[in-house]
Amino acid sequence: MSAPKVYTWDELKSDEAKSKSGILMLIHGKVYAISKFLDEHPGGDEVLFGEVGRDATEAFEDVGHSDEAREILKKYYVGEGPEVSFRACHAGVHENWVAD
Repeated sequence: MSAPKVYTWDELKSDEAKSKSGILMLIHGKVYAISKFLDEHPGGDEVLFGEVGRDATEAFEDVGHSDEAREILKKYYVGEGPEVSFRACHAGVHENWVAD
């Protein structure tokens, strides 16, 4: 098995990642391609689009997703997010901070 793709902030903030056909979501340092889930999301697609291009971990946890929702999310895993996002999130640093 090959190593998972590591996405950059540029990729996560790209027009393609924000389009309905290519939407990428970063949650707990993992990247999910959730375009196929948009129509099924109980909260509607607007809440998902509101978190594109940033670390959506806090928003995901604030909702209190069920274990079933977390299992569904695993199906859409496509790679890892920028390492700094995970560290920054847990250190209380702004979620969109990127090391040069």
